Amino acid sequence: MILNDVHTGIQKRKPRKRIGRGPGSGHGKTSGRGHNGYFSRSGSRRRQGFEGGQMPLFRRVAKRGFNNAAFADTVVIINVGQLEKAFDDGADVTIESLVKRGLIPGRHDALKVLGDGELSKKFTVKAHRFSKSAEQKIVAAGGKFELV
Repeated sequence: MILNDVHTGIQKRKPRKRIGRGPGSGHGKTSGRGHNGYFSRSGSRRRQGFEGGQMPLFRRVAKRGFNNAAFADTVVIINVGQLEKAFDDGADVTIESLVKRGLIPGRHDALKVLGDGELSKKFTVKAHRFSKSAEQKIVAAGGKFELV
């Protein structure tokens, strides 16, 4: 190895290959596509997952399971501990007020309140779903919960 020769030919930004600009460019005539065959033609491209005609992996592996992501409801969760920090005592906690404060995103199908954290303030919480522990904590603090 010659140390002063290690980095020769390595460039940070190589100039792009200008193809089809005549024989003097070194990339004229067939423009780097070879002579005949599928890849010399326009519109030629390899399909994603193509393995040269061999049965592709995604077809060799057995189908398993079920994924309902396209049709499933997007459920946003919030904990009672977060409500304790964000709202004053006696507040009405609605979906609109949570979105306004940036605690949940605006685009969702359902809001579920979970029971993580402590709750000492009295709230009226309106949501689509509640966990059992969240219901117990809200009622124990003197508040009430309503299903939307």
